[in-house]
Amino acid sequence: MSKPHTESHNNHESHGSLKSYIIGFALSILLTIIPLVVVMNHMLGKTGTLVLILLMAVLQFGVQLFFFMHVREGENARWNVMALLFGLVILVTIVAGSIWIMTYNTVAH
Repeated sequence: MSKPHTESHNNHESHGSLKSYIIGFALSILLTIIPLVVVMNHMLGKTGTLVLILLMAVLQFGVQLFFFMHVREGENARWNVMALLFGLVILVTIVAGSIWIMTYNTVAH
């Protein structure tokens, strides 16, 4: 006879404290409000606004991963973070290389 689902769930580590969730939620709200205020009040030029929005999006991604998806928790936490960073390095390399090639390709011009 198998154990009920609730008992097997109790064997897992806790997924974060209320304090952790509140901090993550507050950071998410802040990282959403900052670009909204900048865009609504025309505080930066077009390029500055775009850079700010992209920066806030990347920070928001980090907050979501670490505070809500619990990337740092569990038995393979270190490997999860290292795999994520490696994937981001590969992504940035591919995107930057593609932009470089599209910008400086003299054969197409």
